[in-house]
Amino acid sequence: MPGTNLTREEAQTRAALLDVASYTIDLDLTTSETTFASTTTIRFTSREAGASTFADLVGAEVHAVTLNGRSLDPATVYADSRIQLDGLELENELVVRADCTYSHSGEGLHRFVDPADDRVYLYSQFEVPDARRVYTTFEQPDLKSVFTFNVIAPEAWKVVSNAPTPQPTQLGDGKAQWNFPPTKKMSTYITALVAGEYHEVQDVYEGKYGTIPLGHFCRQSLVEFLDRDELVKLTRAGFEFFEETFDFPYPFEKYDQLYVPEYNMGAMENAGCVTLRDEYLPRSRQPRSFYEFRCSVILHEMAHMWFGDLVTMQWWDDLWLNESFAEWACYHAEVEATEYTDSWTGFANARKQTGYRQDQMPSTHPIAADNYDLQAVEVNFDMITYAKGASVLKQLVAWVGLDPFIAGLRAYFKEFAYANATFSDLLAALEKSSGRELKGWAAEWLQTAGVNTLSPSFALDTDGNYASFAVNQSAHPDWPTLRRHRLGIGLYDEVDGKLVRREYLEVDVEGERTEIAELVGKQQPALLLLNDNDLAYAKIRLDERSLATVVAGLSTLEDSLARALCWGAAWDMTRDAEMTATDFVHLVLANIGSETDAWGVTRIPVSAAQAVNMMAAPGNRAALKAEWEEGLRALLLDAEGGSDHQLTFARSFAAAAHSDAALGDLEAILDGGLVIEGLSIDQDLRWTLISGLARNNRAGGRIDAELAADNTISGKEHAAAARALQPTAEAKAEAWEAGFVRTDTPNETHRSIIFAFAPSGQDDVLAPYVDRYLEAADTLWEHLGTHKASTALEFAFPRALASNELLAKLDAWLERTPAPPAAKRYVTEGRADVIRFLAAQDKDAADA
Repeated sequence: MPGTNLTREEAQTRAALLDVASYTIDLDLTTSETTFASTTTIRFTSREAGASTFADLVGAEVHAVTLNGRSLDPATVYADSRIQLDGLELENELVVRADCTYSHSGEGLHRFVDPADDRVYLYSQFEVPDARRVYTTFEQPDLKSVFTFNVIAPEAWKVVSNAPTPQPTQLGDGKAQWNFPPTKKMSTYITALVAGEYHEVQDVYEGKYGTIPLGHFCRQSLVEFLDRDELVKLTRAGFEFFEETFDFPYPFEKYDQLYVPEYNMGAMENAGCVTLRDEYLPRSRQPRSFYEFRCSVILHEMAHMWFGDLVTMQWWDDLWLNESFAEWACYHAEVEATEYTDSWTGFANARKQTGYRQDQMPSTHPIAADNYDLQAVEVNFDMITYAKGASVLKQLVAWVGLDPFIAGLRAYFKEFAYANATFSDLLAALEKSSGRELKGWAAEWLQTAGVNTLSPSFALDTDGNYASFAVNQSAHPDWPTLRRHRLGIGLYDEVDGKLVRREYLEVDVEGERTEIAELVGKQQPALLLLNDNDLAYAKIRLDERSLATVVAGLSTLEDSLARALCWGAAWDMTRDAEMTATDFVHLVLANIGSETDAWGVTRIPVSAAQAVNMMAAPGNRAALKAEWEEGLRALLLDAEGGSDHQLTFARSFAAAAHSDAALGDLEAILDGGLVIEGLSIDQDLRWTLISGLARNNRAGGRIDAELAADNTISGKEHAAAARALQPTAEAKAEAWEAGFVRTDTPNETHRSIIFAFAPSGQDDVLAPYVDRYLEAADTLWEHLGTHKASTALEFAFPRALASNELLAKLDAWLERTPAPPAAKRYVTEGRADVIRFLAAQDKDAADA
């Protein structure tokens, strides 16, 4: 039985048969606190009289089904999340009346009650296949239609959808009805409904094509944190840039951005009705990297209005293209249209690293994955889709040239407006605009998996000049493709205490070895940097002299992007057991205090902490943990007051603290006994400090006391995490129940608990949960649902207990488990991490 799955073949068959003229969706949100009334009227044509098809509806109590005036028995035609439709006419009308269930998992129509004031907030999340949890659908992206929403809700609520919000009609008894006009033609997954006691502010964008109304919405308890002026500035900048670049007007009537609670994703590109995590409205001080990322999210979703919403993929095979394009476009726009002009450096320090990591997992897959059904989409929707895809598109832009690339996009938008297209359609437009043959490039980069490693290979003459020079390319034996790379090479010398680029060249690298004749006779530099300017998607290696230069004085390299590439190379070498964890930690402690890139400052200490806790040899770990703790304390005290460095080092110190002295510092900072000039001890930092104490069983009654003072959903989530961090059998049992057993734990609370459940240094109390984790993994996907199960399996995996004994248990589980592929993926990835950690530990021990 198909259940909630849908195959590509089924979708193609249905699309070949049907055209969907319109949906009318009548929703009553006043019927109860657990369910809502949903009546859907679909008007559609069939190319064959007498044919059969099916409509989609998940988890509903169906009261009536009428097809072309014929009443169908719901008990007979509704089963397994499908409504069977036989005896179609050429012109058809389907009416389904049902009660659907509010979600608390972020899928479908999510309902949230704010503990700060008991106000109610609803929002929809439909990608990939969850519109069918709210109304009856033909749930596939190529059956586009127009949608008319009619919504009954409490009269004091705001109700927002894809079309402009109408004036409500009063119904009496405190109710009102919003009759929205029909939408533009779109796919089901980008329709949306947001309703509740939201705060609303309106602005406008006046652009080359006219006026766009701009709405911003948030919970009432977050109004003081809605930095409206900044959000409107970014939104206007984005519209000005994209309308000019794409040479196509914004394709919908208005643009609302709604900051919603307990959101699984960063944001979602619902047409004209973008939903975003309300954590993007911070209540405490955040570093610049936070705001840079928020800007990228805002621009990412805006880019989707053209690429994804105006022109939509035909099937989920091209999901990668939707996300990769929006990812590339948002960073391009940040650099060109906002104050975040060095965003590609942040991309290299953070986002791109997630692509490299994912691409080295056993679960890696081609960017253009074979999404033969919806379950395959769940498996393949990851950082290869986003970060690697954006990196490869950036390389494509360098390959064809920015102007031809943009010209191809403009033609593509005009040709396929409000319709569906495939990657082949885009490739044809780019080939026409650039004059380049791109099918070979696409096969090489998009249809193969894995990341290449590029290494310098050279000999020196007696004067220290290169007598020969080549770039060697390698690949993992399981993913052996060697690719063409456009590669920058930088030669840096030490000049007056600084690393200064003496020379730069760009070359094409292909095959196992590419001779670089231009470097023969050149003096060997202090630092030879492959992939300078970050044109290529590849891991790079530093030669012995260059690595020594980086370790001794990376901070003297003034170019932030070049530093990011050096940081990345050192981290790759550490993960691959070619550089010791101890040396990487020394590199970070010596240079992070001078790092200027916002993402470098915040992300690199996270990598160093992993090196300390997971990659250091067990015999070296205690000393390295002490050195890391002491080094962070010194960095904290030396940092400029009020700076991002100071905030990051305070957070990192709280996470690293384990000695009596350091834990005493955390207590003193909380209680005011230790005052660090410029460090604001705001609410979020207080929770960070308390979590550091909790991890070491020193929180005492602080968790309950802090929650009493911070009775918000954020406070509840922080408190849940702090409790889960405690190294006691009772705390772990409670966290396990909430994270793996109960299905009613709120979304973000569940995430907070899972993230905190299995920290390093708690081996004794976590050891009993290895078997319980594997037992739960057999059925967790069905028990908790996609989002909660994926969070639990990925982030509660017992990485901190890395050992050969753990590997044996994982192998035995993988041999016998009945778990679906999506669940097995997370265990397989965790297993790969364990293997890496053990290899890194051996390297650290051998070189001690």
